[in-house]
Amino acid sequence: MFKIPFLDLPPLRSAAGTVRLPGSKSISNRVLLLAGLSEGQTLVHDLLDSDDTAVMLASLKQLGCELEQVAGGPLKVTGIGAQLRTKEAQLFLGNAGTAMRPLTAALALLAATQGGSFELSGVPRMHERPIGDLVDALRGLGCEIACLGNEGYPPLRLTGSSKLTLSEPVRVRGDVSSQFLTALLLALPLVAEQDIHIDVIGELISKPYIHITLELLKRFGIEVRREGWQRFTIPAGSRYRSPGEIHVEGDASSASYFVALGAIAATGEPIRVEGVGSASLQGDVRFIEAAEAMGAVVRAEANAVEVKRGAWPLKALDLDCNHIPDAAMTLAVMALYANGPSTLRNIASWRVKETDRIVAMATELRKLGAEVEEGPDWLRVHPLRDWQPAAIHTYDDHRVAMCFSLAAFNGLVTEATVPVRILEPQCVAKTFPDYFETLFEVVTARPEDIPVITIDGPTASGKGTLADVVAHELGYWVLDSGALYRATGLAARRAGIDLDEPEAVATVAAQLDLHFAKGRVWLAGEDITEALREEASGLAASQVAAHAPVRAALNELQLDFRRVPGLVADGRDMGSMVFQDAPLKVFLTASASTRAERRHKQLIAKGISANIAGLREDLEARDARDKGRTASPLQAAADALKLDNSAQTIEESRDLVLSWWAEARPFKGSALNQ
Repeated sequence: MFKIPFLDLPPLRSAAGTVRLPGSKSISNRVLLLAGLSEGQTLVHDLLDSDDTAVMLASLKQLGCELEQVAGGPLKVTGIGAQLRTKEAQLFLGNAGTAMRPLTAALALLAATQGGSFELSGVPRMHERPIGDLVDALRGLGCEIACLGNEGYPPLRLTGSSKLTLSEPVRVRGDVSSQFLTALLLALPLVAEQDIHIDVIGELISKPYIHITLELLKRFGIEVRREGWQRFTIPAGSRYRSPGEIHVEGDASSASYFVALGAIAATGEPIRVEGVGSASLQGDVRFIEAAEAMGAVVRAEANAVEVKRGAWPLKALDLDCNHIPDAAMTLAVMALYANGPSTLRNIASWRVKETDRIVAMATELRKLGAEVEEGPDWLRVHPLRDWQPAAIHTYDDHRVAMCFSLAAFNGLVTEATVPVRILEPQCVAKTFPDYFETLFEVVTARPEDIPVITIDGPTASGKGTLADVVAHELGYWVLDSGALYRATGLAARRAGIDLDEPEAVATVAAQLDLHFAKGRVWLAGEDITEALREEASGLAASQVAAHAPVRAALNELQLDFRRVPGLVADGRDMGSMVFQDAPLKVFLTASASTRAERRHKQLIAKGISANIAGLREDLEARDARDKGRTASPLQAAADALKLDNSAQTIEESRDLVLSWWAEARPFKGSALNQ
């Protein structure tokens, strides 16, 4: 997951490959609550690991459930059997509506019948999300609920004991959020000494989510009877019984981004999405019907779908989206690639989600240059040809971040391509922590569209450390070209090859099986990180780097490191020879005495004796050798910015490079206020 202030997406061109979806958020939190309320143990397979499930798990643990993660397998949940193990708790539920609403109902009823006091709170946005209709329904039953801030909104205090009135139907509005009805359906079996009726006032929105709830209740032993979508009956004597084990489907809402990706950019091989399909419980799987209406070619299996581009431009559509409320957001971005304006209707529920999604989508689409119209429960988006570079504010809303990643394919409809900046990309942790990493595995970009920052400089100037911290701030890949040469020297020595034999060393270089991962370097499966840091490896690197055939052999490998979303490359000639088109080139310098002192501290810290004067002589000799070699001598690229860090901390150098980078990007103004 990218825990950085912003993530820049370069113009993307095509997509193909296989995506395995994380578990459904809606199913995961329903299953966790049902397992937590049941008697006995439930093995939960394929549970979503996200912010929303984390707060549900923490709450269940506070309430006395036993949770055990089986190594490499399912989560074992030992439920409380509908009997409170603790009578007092303060539960923090973040921005998880799928935790706040059902826990409110369950604990209000348990406190009423068994006594207790519970406070439920969340992040500031959760305290802006209405819960009054659910609170009113529960108060009508006799539950004691106090709103601790604004009436009708969390935080809440639930207290008891109190007498419940179950003889009259429970009445709840259905036109604001289906989560209110879901909460009652999940909680009322706890007190079903007689048949309990729930009457829905007004039209029930998001019916597919109620279908999920009813199907999961069946698996835990509760057979709810319904009369259309207006009356639901919990049978007398209902009691939660664990099914023993249960599998969580992949998240159908998350599938929408990759279905859309296939419709937009899979012109060769398809995008295959595994984890949902024609047998899915989730209503959002019907997003594939909307994608087909826009021209996508879809092949559905029971637990997977394959999608390719069909019509291009995509076909505009006018759609009632009540059946796919979350996934419909993806259609708003797809509409930018359509042949006319597209209208999304019956989306009033967007206004009470993680943010007011109608306002959010309209605002961010306009930043890109789109013409957008909006109403109380509808949105109309016109196709876009004159794209503007935009920093997308995500409102701490995972779905805003994910659907706007599709705007990076603007190069498919315009020659004047632009990058797209996603602010606070870590918000995807709510449902899909590895979303961007997964996206990058199945998309391609033209090499010249992938941004590169080069940091060149002499030995011990700190360029490797600077490259690492800059790359971390931007979410970019790192190329330590020096490690390539050190690995070449190490591999050649191990093979008994004379380092003064250019062609023989070049053959070794061309066959390197080298990988970089999490700050470590692997050669043919062996971790050689520490070996590369030895002085002998540094000397060998300088020796083999002087050979033109070796540099040619490694050049292609270096170029292959240019991957989405971007690259920071450090070395001696990254800017002058390898990535000559890099939009930012830095030449890092420091005095020989400063570099010798730094190297001395490093060696002493490792328990290696060293002499500063000797180290300085070695560095000066290596500088002279690197500057004087015929193949790519050490020198600053003509357009490089020089940075003498002799008197700077690494943080000061990092901030200076990042400020230069900001000036080179098309996003004007503060990155966090676009």
